[in-house]
Amino acid sequence: MMVKALFTYNYGKEKMKKIKDLGYEIVYIKERELYYNEEIKDIEVLVCYNPFNSLDITKLNKLKWIQLSSIGIDQVPKQYLLEKQILLTNNKGGYSIPMGEWVVLKILEMLKKSKNFYKKQDNKLWKIDTSIIELYGKTIGFIGTGSIAYESAKRLTGFEVNIYGLNTTGRSVEYFDKCFSTSEFDYFLSLCDILVLTIPYTEKTHHLLNESNFKIMKDGVYIVNVSRGSIINEADLIKYLKNGKIKFAALDVFENEPLNENNPLWDLDNVIITPHNSWVSEMRNERRYNVIYENMKRYINGEKLINIVDLKKGY
Repeated sequence: MMVKALFTYNYGKEKMKKIKDLGYEIVYIKERELYYNEEIKDIEVLVCYNPFNSLDITKLNKLKWIQLSSIGIDQVPKQYLLEKQILLTNNKGGYSIPMGEWVVLKILEMLKKSKNFYKKQDNKLWKIDTSIIELYGKTIGFIGTGSIAYESAKRLTGFEVNIYGLNTTGRSVEYFDKCFSTSEFDYFLSLCDILVLTIPYTEKTHHLLNESNFKIMKDGVYIVNVSRGSIINEADLIKYLKNGKIKFAALDVFENEPLNENNPLWDLDNVIITPHNSWVSEMRNERRYNVIYENMKRYINGEKLINIVDLKKGY
């Protein structure tokens, strides 16, 4: 008997046929056009990003598994999935390479003052800046040592820097010179010239960075955030950017997105703002599909899926 699956994105005729050939009946409805109807009432699998505002999944009585195209799971009704024991998998690792490249780019842009040079170019101003600093020898700390941090660290090794990581137990991770446990958080922060946030957002990581630990950091620390905006207390961040304790911040994520035009971050010279764009590359759909296909194959064969989300932990 065929397994019925609902897709909210069309990966192309050939790729969709490969999934059908595994033993699936596929229904395709664009996410923005998706609502509950008779055609989808008996689906067992949902492959999507975020249809949860318009689609009431409590009506999908046969739903057993949701495969997300995203890494983050903020959009998912987690409590309902827990109650109904619906399996959730995500696209962990699918965006790690472009995000790793992005982290390296933003670190260099901050240290080499690219933002200032772009402004000078716009104004046709030829003026040398002698305050540029090297990346060589700096200590870069990653809060979180998952796939994004891994790909970032891998690319940073050639710069002859010290690469430190923070994870739950302090377990060793390839490309990291040393890893610290969360019990050593304050000490870890005090060591970093550059701090990179790559951890998932959960209740425990809400405003993980705030005034109390900004005070612990080195004077003139640099910060890169590619995880979630709410991991940093934005008001405290702005305060410490203004007083110079934080030298520069490259922010791809924010507490509220899109970023309001009246937000003070727009007006700070020591901030690089990008619109949650670090995950984008020409390979994104191919990598998404590869994860989806692998899991669809495993599911139909009764095998354990990859990228299973622990709903209690939130990642």
